[in-house]
Amino acid sequence: MYFLILLAMNAAHIETQIPPQLTEVEQSASHGADPGSFSQSDSLRFMSQFVEPLGASLDHSLPPSAERPIAEDELFIVDPLNPVDWKIQAYGYFVEEFPAVLGSDAAGIVEEVGAGVTSFVKGDKVFFQGWFDNRQGTFQQYAIVPAEITAKLPSNISLDEAASIPCGLATATVALYNQKGDKGTSVRLAAPWEEGGKGKYAGKPIFILGGASSVGQYVIQVAKLSGFSPIITTASLKNATLLTSLGATHVIDRNLSAEAARAEVAKVARAPVELVYDTISVPDTENLGYDVLAPGGHIVLTLPDQIDPAKKTPEKKIVNVFGNVHREDNRALGVSLYSKLTQLIEEGAIKPNHAEVLPNGLEGIIAGLDRLKNNQVSGTKLIARPQETV
Repeated sequence: MYFLILLAMNAAHIETQIPPQLTEVEQSASHGADPGSFSQSDSLRFMSQFVEPLGASLDHSLPPSAERPIAEDELFIVDPLNPVDWKIQAYGYFVEEFPAVLGSDAAGIVEEVGAGVTSFVKGDKVFFQGWFDNRQGTFQQYAIVPAEITAKLPSNISLDEAASIPCGLATATVALYNQKGDKGTSVRLAAPWEEGGKGKYAGKPIFILGGASSVGQYVIQVAKLSGFSPIITTASLKNATLLTSLGATHVIDRNLSAEAARAEVAKVARAPVELVYDTISVPDTENLGYDVLAPGGHIVLTLPDQIDPAKKTPEKKIVNVFGNVHREDNRALGVSLYSKLTQLIEEGAIKPNHAEVLPNGLEGIIAGLDRLKNNQVSGTKLIARPQETV
């Protein structure tokens, strides 16, 4: 079901970023129209970060379209930055028309709900994943989202922290647990939040490349819920304490040679490694992961396949993930996940990324995307507050 939530955007996430907490709708609306003035038939004008044309710098004056009609099953809301966002800006991935509002993650306060929505009311604090159209992009003061893939803010985290969750967690879970996608887009494991899924893969090792990335942190956590052990990951050793707190059992220095890394995995795995998740997916990591993978297993890639063709074998399955719960073949998984997500976070089973709030609201997104592009962010999420735009 869709519902319209008119949210005053609390934070927008840039890759490895976490948004600051907003407590008042008026705070997010301070640079735009009064949220109380919006209705289903109004044309809405508000601050947004949009790009036109391909590869251009972001602008934050007015959105490409002022029309934001509310359907009976939608919500209007506020947003964070994701690693994919700079790639969309630079290369136009998923964008079909310009100008385009970017942004993949958000958290905020419900301003308006569609007539068919019963699970949310005005004033609810929520978080959600964005989509690739200007109504649902998250680099703006308000956004519209489907109710069925929106979660209420848990009692134990802030809106800022919540905005770090959607895209990273979706990429982790769609790749591992989606039953609707074809075999090239998901491993199709039993989801640990569904009946019979928790702990089902006890004693099976998993190797995660890039454990300190946003996606990597969520892969570690859902792998723990699924029972995988040992949970072996590569990362900068400065992030080892963080990753072991999330569930990793062994952290391997990402600076080791491929040969040394393979030896370390073999030393601790105790069994053939039939599941590898490469959150980085550059040639070096993809080939390392493929070499570690046992015949009959799966390696998940978050970027295109760059594995040496000479070493490929049909016995090793490659999964290319599209980690967004809005997509039709991912939607059922998303609905299932979001129905349990608030509870999972309140129980401590899922923890948000560490957050860093960028200065100057939407204006700060530009520098944040550059940091992500230049690999200058580690173990954290960058968050922008639209209401603080100067």
